Amino acid sequence: MSEEQRVFVAIEGVIGVGKTTLARLLQPHFDSELLLEVVEENPFLPRFYEDRARYAFQTQIFFLLSRFRQQRVAVPEALERRNLVGDYLWEKDRIFARLNLEGDEWEMYESLYEILADRTRPPHLVVYLRASLDTLMGRIAMRDRAFERSMEVDYIDQLRQVYDAFFSSYTRTPLLIIDTNELDYVHRLEDLRVVIGAVRTMLQEGYQRVAI
Repeated sequence: MSEEQRVFVAIEGVIGVGKTTLARLLQPHFDSELLLEVVEENPFLPRFYEDRARYAFQTQIFFLLSRFRQQRVAVPEALERRNLVGDYLWEKDRIFARLNLEGDEWEMYESLYEILADRTRPPHLVVYLRASLDTLMGRIAMRDRAFERSMEVDYIDQLRQVYDAFFSSYTRTPLLIIDTNELDYVHRLEDLRVVIGAVRTMLQEGYQRVAI
């Protein structure tokens, strides 16, 4: 299979929705390499959740540059070898920045983002995982990451609304929207098969936007 025939699938959604879990589950079914964003390596993240206003800019710039490096180096190198499944979309960085930054910090971030954005490679398919606020908070509590324990419910709700607004008008790539409230693709094989089938159909049939 040539590089032109290989596919790059990016999974997106709010914190705790199950992006990384699904990426790992899809990897063997699509003969793929795995691209995972750098989260816990961000040294500012624990402090950000304690004081968002003070540490938002440092946190966001670290994410922007680490994600850009992955997009410029890891993505093309992986696609030279195999298909690729990732647990984030490049544009997510701006979603978070728009929510957390303001004033001069937002303007500086936006200038840098615009310079870098044209140098990134869009995926062949984006899978957007949706969930209710209660579902998200339950999953965040279940995985019990230390730096997420101080997360505010209102912040997650804001993120959920911003994500929905972003993907309501997203047209850069084909988009598969999956409501995960009633799906348990970790413990129910039939649910995983539904997701795998939907992803395969989107890649093979060329649909631009499907919701399940």
